[in-house]
Amino acid sequence: MKKTAAALPPAPPEVGATLQRMRLERGLTLEDLSRTAGVSKSMLSQIEREKANPTIAVAWRLANALGVSIAELLSAETPKVDTIRMLEPHETPTLPGEHAGYVLKILGPMELAGRFEWYELTLAPNGALVSNSHDPGATEHLTLLQGSVEVEVDGIKKKLKVGGTARYEADKNHAIRNIGKAEAKALMVVIHR
Repeated sequence: MKKTAAALPPAPPEVGATLQRMRLERGLTLEDLSRTAGVSKSMLSQIEREKANPTIAVAWRLANALGVSIAELLSAETPKVDTIRMLEPHETPTLPGEHAGYVLKILGPMELAGRFEWYELTLAPNGALVSNSHDPGATEHLTLLQGSVEVEVDGIKKKLKVGGTARYEADKNHAIRNIGKAEAKALMVVIHR
């Protein structure tokens, strides 16, 4: 009697990109969503990077926090994208840090967030973007377009010149500070390993 190979069951949906897109569309940080959903920030990061799939309970909490159905969150369907997708300036997700004197515009597509991200950083005079360490192996690449900034990583500080690029380990505490009297603007790329 000839044996036939059993069909493999379909793989579970990878919800990381969907979760991240929905989170960023709402202007939420991992910390914001963690607090609202009652799910740890590290678990959210693992889900977004497709390192873990959420349990039903976690998916339910995330869907409620995002104001969507659990089916929308777990959907394997990806929205259709135009051949050339144009974003109006008001459609660019922005993370305002007015209290710290910075504005961070998210230039990269949501589906790459957590792996490869790029931003436009604007710092007011004396403004600073201070970050805790990212995931192990993460690096940042900061190119200064205008102004005067200082980059600090693990207590070591270096001044960056206009047109110059600072490349540093982002899995350590780090900060970018405007040390000039005028607004500073830079492009920042974050690569997660």
